[in-house]
Amino acid sequence: MSLWATKSISALRAQADEVGAHSLKRSLGPLNLTTLGIGAIIGAGIFVLTGQAAALHAGPAVPISMILVGIACAFAGLCYAEMASAVPVAGSAYTYSYATMGELIAWIIGWDLVLEYAAGAATVGVGWSGHLVSLLSQIGIVLPETLTRAPTAWCTAANVQAAVAGCTHSGLNLTGAFINAPAVFVVALMSTILVIGIRESATVNNFIVVLKVAIVLLIVFVGLGHINTANWRPFIPANTGEWGTFGPSGVLRGAGLVFFAYIGFDAVSTAAQEARNPQRDMPIGILGSLAICTILYVVVAAVLTGMVPYTELNLPAPMAYAMERIGAPTWVRLMVDVGAVLGLGSVILVMLLGQARVFYSMSRDGLLGEWASAVHPRFRTPYLSTIFTGIAVGLATGILPLQLLGQLVNIGTLLAFVLVSIGVLVLRRTRPDLDRPFKTPWVPFVPIMAIVCCFGLMLTLPADTWLRLLVWLLIGFAIYFGYSRKHSHLQKELRAAPAGD
Repeated sequence: MSLWATKSISALRAQADEVGAHSLKRSLGPLNLTTLGIGAIIGAGIFVLTGQAAALHAGPAVPISMILVGIACAFAGLCYAEMASAVPVAGSAYTYSYATMGELIAWIIGWDLVLEYAAGAATVGVGWSGHLVSLLSQIGIVLPETLTRAPTAWCTAANVQAAVAGCTHSGLNLTGAFINAPAVFVVALMSTILVIGIRESATVNNFIVVLKVAIVLLIVFVGLGHINTANWRPFIPANTGEWGTFGPSGVLRGAGLVFFAYIGFDAVSTAAQEARNPQRDMPIGILGSLAICTILYVVVAAVLTGMVPYTELNLPAPMAYAMERIGAPTWVRLMVDVGAVLGLGSVILVMLLGQARVFYSMSRDGLLGEWASAVHPRFRTPYLSTIFTGIAVGLATGILPLQLLGQLVNIGTLLAFVLVSIGVLVLRRTRPDLDRPFKTPWVPFVPIMAIVCCFGLMLTLPADTWLRLLVWLLIGFAIYFGYSRKHSHLQKELRAAPAGD
């Protein structure tokens, strides 16, 4: 048995064209795919992590962090677009790795994608809860803190030194809360919508995206009149003596943190088997959503740090705070929270969609139990994997802290981007004759730059994040060698093949 055995492109394409009990419903066009990307991208970056990146790392220079990440993602997005058009199968980076670098690498990236999509949904769920609490408080409804906070908090040495509430020591601290109930609720709601159907899910997402973009533009319009240029000085605050805490290194560390803001365009590729014309439309969805969101992110980050001193933005709901700080009308503040609640909901929806489709693809290959590829006879959705994902994400979002979740998502996603970019180089060498409806320009420059940029962002993340990634991968190896390798359809085919073949 070979750990490096690859699945043939023809077999993958045949799988994508299958019709039957395990097939998914093709109903998504280029507009739906683009809005799926926008729905996943816009949310956490603007409404949750931008303030944290500015307050703790980059200061007013957080737009530069956004630009750096946008460039890195553009390189990676071009690689994703080529792979999605050449291998239009659900599973995203997992499937691409299976076709180019072999089963073991495919398993690693599939297991890694759990960090991106599942932990990503959990991270946004925490932000959604914060905005819901803010929204309800404006209309006189106050939820008990024990039911709106996670029972744990992740504290750095700086948090302890600054006497941040609840931080008594570095690492994991107990908050005294019971569970983040609103976060659990929204995960359950979005999971239910996904079970009902992909077309219904896309319709809900389209509505939310329109509203979300309108709210973002409203923030920009209102904020432009309240910019105090003094808040931008110094543009890059002096480094405190610790790498990553302001100064140029802080801009880089901020880029590593806000990278989470760009997660989403790659989730478009997980819906390949539900697209009507994936070869043509997947690149449009991936690159279109990335371009639109990058422009919005840079503008909003600049306006936010112009409205409010960056030192005040380390909050679960920085946008809502900024509107209150400048004395914006009550209805504006209310709309910010409404937009955040709905907008973050769409991020959760797309992340859960992506994770369930990765499980579906891994199950079809025999690497997970058959239950994960079960398709609902009426709704034509991978309902069991969706329900399982919803339960796991609901537990994580209810009990784990935001910072811990965000860092896991970032490093998991960056690793996926690196491997997809390597896959483009490998496939260009091994299958130069392969039909590619979309070709990454300037190969090998673009894939190499994607690898360099994404790995560079990985290096900006704290050492303990790398340690948690290592532990996660070791757990994945144990599952692979203990179960998946034995049940792999590809490995069974290799064992059954005559010795001379």
